[in-house]
Formats: sequence, C-alpha cells, structure tokens
Amino acid sequence: MTDALDVLAVFAHPDDAELICGGALIKSADAGERTGVVDLTRGEMGSRGTPETRAREAAAAAEIMGLAVRRNAGLPDARLANTHEARVRVAGLIRELRPRVVVTHWTAGRHPDHRVAAELVWDACFLAGLSRFDAPGERHRPLKLVHATAYREDADPPSFVVDITDQMDRKLRAIAAYDSQFEGARQAGGVFPGGSRALADQIRARAAVDGSRIRVAYGEPFRTCETMAAPTLGGLSVATF
Repeated sequence: MTDALDVLAVFAHPDDAELICGGALIKSADAGERTGVVDLTRGEMGSRGTPETRAREAAAAAEIMGLAVRRNAGLPDARLANTHEARVRVAGLIRELRPRVVVTHWTAGRHPDHRVAAELVWDACFLAGLSRFDAPGERHRPLKLVHATAYREDADPPSFVVDITDQMDRKLRAIAAYDSQFEGARQAGGVFPGGSRALADQIRARAAVDGSRIRVAYGEPFRTCETMAAPTLGGLSVATF
C-alpha cells in the first residue's frame, strides 16, 4: 500500500492542478507534506498536443512541484460523468492514496468536465469511506475536501488564501512544462486573456490580486463548506488597517 498522502489534488485534466493550485501544492511539498495529483482524464480531446505528450509534460511538472505521486484515472475527456463506474474508479484511488485533504475544482465553470469533477470527487470521497462500497482497497475517507477557486469570478469569497510568494516562480515553471498547451498562449482554462499580456504575466497578475487579500505578494484562494477555525484571537493574522 502506498504511504498515505497529506494532500491530494484531483482535477479534470493534466495541467489543471498546476494552473489552479500549483503554488499551494509546491508549498505543501516544501513543508514535507506528502503531496500528489490525480488527473481524471488524459486530456485527449484537447485541441493541442496528444495524450502521450501531455503525459510526459505532466511527469515533468510533477518533478518540478516535488510531488510524491501522480496518477491518471483514465476517465473520458470532454465526457466526464458522475457515474457509478467513475465513482468506483476515483474512490479506489482515494483508498489507495489515503489523503488527509483533497483539493478539487470549484463547483461552477465553463468546462463541463470541471463542474462534473467537483461533484464526482465529492461523492467519491464520501463513498470511499463506506466499508461495503464496491471499490478496491480498504475504506478511507479524507478529513477535508477543499475547492480551489483561482480565476473564478463566480465563486464565493475564499475561506482562506495560501501565500505562494516563494513558490510563484516554480508554479510558472510547472505550467511552462506543458509546452504543447501553452507555448505562445495568452489564456488557458479559466485564465482569460489580459490584453497583450503573456499567459505567465496574466497568471502572475491574478495571483497578485489573491495575494493582496492576505497582504502578501502572491496567493491562491480556496473555499470550504465548513467554517474554518482559528487557534486564538491573539493569533489572528492579516491586517485590518
């Protein structure tokens, strides 16, 4: 059995995790947390590149990010559906990798795979904890499910923002590993074009906006269904004035 992960990002396509929460994943790895990514599809319906090329790029990005593990669920791109078969597949990976925290897409988005992924991952996390659910492996339910909301104008205000100032350059390097997808691009996924700005500059600009929420240079936002706890009033951070 694979050693349990502290953090597992489960996203629809290779490169989604890097774009949406790559900085936070790098920061977890930097902190010694076992961190992994599951790409639900191979991105085979993408207009650029091939599944084989994207697999090589995903492996290169995983090395840059310091991931302990990266897997692909092999579900169909552009046809992702929250079916029993898909839930069995994802629940089996959750049981195998045994993450404490799972990160996935926000619940809305223009790509249908992203919307479906959010629901599929939610359901699979719950079902993986049922002893009689017919997925391989021993039952396991993550402690927490977190939605990454970078670039989402339709998301609620973040529950928290991770300071990725020290990880920003490596996040951009991990994204740049997907040369087949992003060479010369000015937009990607939920990253809309910023006039004449290159994609990397647009990503950096948005991370600066999210960083300003917590008074740092760069940040990535996240949303949880639960209220977040603070240890004490005296330990609160982020200046009011």
